[in-house]
Amino acid sequence: MPSAVTALHVADWRRRTHEMYAEVRWVAQTDPGAAHDLWRRTRDDMFRSHPATPLLPEHRDGFDRLDVKDYDPAWRFELEIQDDRGVERHDVETGTDGVVPFELLGSVHLPATEGRDAGSLDVWRLASYGGGLHLPVKDASHRREGGTYGGGRYLLDTVKGSDLGPGAPGSIVVDLNFAYNPSCAYDPAWACPLAPAGNVLGFEVPVGEMGFSPA
Repeated sequence: MPSAVTALHVADWRRRTHEMYAEVRWVAQTDPGAAHDLWRRTRDDMFRSHPATPLLPEHRDGFDRLDVKDYDPAWRFELEIQDDRGVERHDVETGTDGVVPFELLGSVHLPATEGRDAGSLDVWRLASYGGGLHLPVKDASHRREGGTYGGGRYLLDTVKGSDLGPGAPGSIVVDLNFAYNPSCAYDPAWACPLAPAGNVLGFEVPVGEMGFSPA
């Protein structure tokens, strides 16, 4: 059972995450690249100095920064959630946290560009206390060295603060530059819902946070 001190540290981490994303949404209205730089610098600082950092103790002293690629506006979209599959449920067994239930809201469709096929990602709703949107993504680069984390990354996890906000009326911001690793990428003690089949892309997404390699 976590101590009261540990619980307070985790609560503060969540609080700071919510505050960071609120500022990211504000800055991104006029300059998404500057918002991404803010996000990257704030996360580096939290990982480096916050007592609730997911880094293992042996990886903290040598930590400098996360491997986050430079901002590329070609990977920012404002997409409507298409309710094109009906009701689906996805129950995730986490061990420490029991079964976490998700319900499918629909999917967002990434447009094709020159050199890249179209793709789609399922958007899930956390069907338990707190609710919120959940949008994981796993791309083809997880298969190679220097690519992304093998279990996939998160783009939205709004119950914990990771929220890029709305786009045009009826749409959400899907900016893959903000894809980040779940906590279990740094410490296997964490239990993380990983990307299901509907959140796997057949092409590489060369932006956002790459896989973690300790110094």
